[in-house]
Amino acid sequence: MSDDHTHVQEFFGSRAADWDRRFPDDGSAYTAAVAGLGLREGDRVLDAGCGTGRALPPLRAAVGPSGLVVGADLTPAMLEAAVRAGRDRDGRLLLTDVAALPLRSRTLDAVFAAGLVAHLPDPAGNLRELARVVRPGGVLALFHPIGRTALAARQGRRLTPDDLRAEANLRPLLAGSGWAMTAYVDEDDRFLAVATRTG
Repeated sequence: MSDDHTHVQEFFGSRAADWDRRFPDDGSAYTAAVAGLGLREGDRVLDAGCGTGRALPPLRAAVGPSGLVVGADLTPAMLEAAVRAGRDRDGRLLLTDVAALPLRSRTLDAVFAAGLVAHLPDPAGNLRELARVVRPGGVLALFHPIGRTALAARQGRRLTPDDLRAEANLRPLLAGSGWAMTAYVDEDDRFLAVATRTG
């Protein structure tokens, strides 16, 4: 396991048990973000870096009982918290690295990724892997329940021009990874970048 993976597992593993209690008001933001994706009954969707599975219930509601919802995360403790919260009823949980997904190419309609992009050790390569499993025309949503400025303030840091989630940085990163950005919102109460799978 790489040092990046170990760091991510240690960071999130130590916080998994009380993660949902720390951010109790995020549920409506997740629901609104999922609603904006245009998912349909029967669609197949991946929650990449699903954590405690907060997106799984709205994703299941969007694709219905005939759809497929998969939650993938690198940290066992986060998936265990998802099971304790009963969210495994809304999707299949996979302990896996989003850099090497155990999924066939072009099989998904959408990927939802909350808070993921900042933790990717190889953003371009990892976004290409997400593109691999999505059909052409499928959708990627990079989401956070608060915007970049609010998140930086919460973490006690300043935004810098090299911030990966800045539109000027994210748009070309996505374009070089098999995605075309179609929407970008960065407000105090949400961050959402939506892209369509090209090719």
